[in-house]
Amino acid sequence: MSKSFASAADLTDKQASFVRLSENAWAYTTEGDPNTGVVVGDDGVLVVDTQATPVMAQDVLRRIRTVTDKPVKYVVLSHYHAVRVLGASAYKPQQILASRATWEMICERGEQDMHSEIGRFPRLFRAVESIPGLTWPTMVFDRELTIWMGKLEVRLVHVGRGHTQGDTIVWLPSQRVLFSGDLVEFNAGIYAGDAHLADWPDTLEQLRALGPEQLVPGRGPALTTPEECDGAIRFTQDFVRALYACAREGVGAGRSLKDVYREARARLDPQYLQFPIYEHCMPFDVSRAYDEARGVARPRIWTAERDRDMWAELEG
Repeated sequence: MSKSFASAADLTDKQASFVRLSENAWAYTTEGDPNTGVVVGDDGVLVVDTQATPVMAQDVLRRIRTVTDKPVKYVVLSHYHAVRVLGASAYKPQQILASRATWEMICERGEQDMHSEIGRFPRLFRAVESIPGLTWPTMVFDRELTIWMGKLEVRLVHVGRGHTQGDTIVWLPSQRVLFSGDLVEFNAGIYAGDAHLADWPDTLEQLRALGPEQLVPGRGPALTTPEECDGAIRFTQDFVRALYACAREGVGAGRSLKDVYREARARLDPQYLQFPIYEHCMPFDVSRAYDEARGVARPRIWTAERDRDMWAELEG
C-alpha cells in the first residue's frame, strides 16, 4: 500500500467539457473530477456546485459566458463537501441555496472538512489561497423549493440521506434533466466517507422514479439517454450495496477494519479499480461502512489528524 494518499500523486490536470443537454441546461464535466451544472433561465443563471476554489470556478464562468451574459442569480449546494462548494464566491450569486441538513453539516464540520479535503487532494484545490473561507447558504429549505426562472420551473429537492445527510437534487421537470450531485457517480470512484449507506440505494430509487432523460452526476460524463441515466443510478447502487455488504459481513465475523479493507478491495477492485479516484476513496469508504455496520449511525467527522490515523491503521 502507498505510504501516502493515492490522491497525493494524482497531479495530472483533467480535460473539461461543456455540453448542452437541453434548451436551458449544460453540464461542465471533468473526466472524473467534480462536475458543475448550469441552468440558464429567462432572467439569470443557476449553478449547481461550484468547483473547489474561486480560481477554478473561473473556467466554469468562462464557459457560461460563451452561451449567455445573464447574471448568476443562484448557486445551489447539492451537499456539503469542500471540493464542491468553496468556489462559490467567484459567481457573485444573489442567493446560495442548500437544504437545512446541509447547513447543519457546515455548522458541525465545515471547518474540519475544509482542512481535511485540502490536505488529501491538492490538485483539486488549485489556487487554494483564493478561498475566502467557508461557503454559507443564504437561504435554506427543509424538503423542497421551487424556483421560477422566468417561465422555467426549477425544483430543488432534499430527497433523503445517501452520499451525505443533506443531498439535494436539481430537477427541470419540463425537460426531464436531473442534476444529482454525488448521489449518482458514474465511471468514477464513489466517495462514501460521510454516507448513510443503508439509506443510499433507496434514495436513488426516488431519482429513478422521476424518469430522467438526461442526468449530470457528481463525477463522470453527462448521461444523455434514459437508458444511460438508469445505468448510472444502478452503477452507484451496485457499488454502495457491495461495499456495505463487505462491511456487515466483516463486522459480523469480528474482523478488524484493516481486514475488512483488504476484503473489500479484493471484491471490488476487479470492477472499479479502473475508475478515477477509486483508490483515493476506498479507505474512507470502508472506514465509514465499517462504522455504520458497527452501529455508528452518524458519520464521524473527518479531520486531517483522523485521515492520517486511519491511513496508518490500514498500513500497519
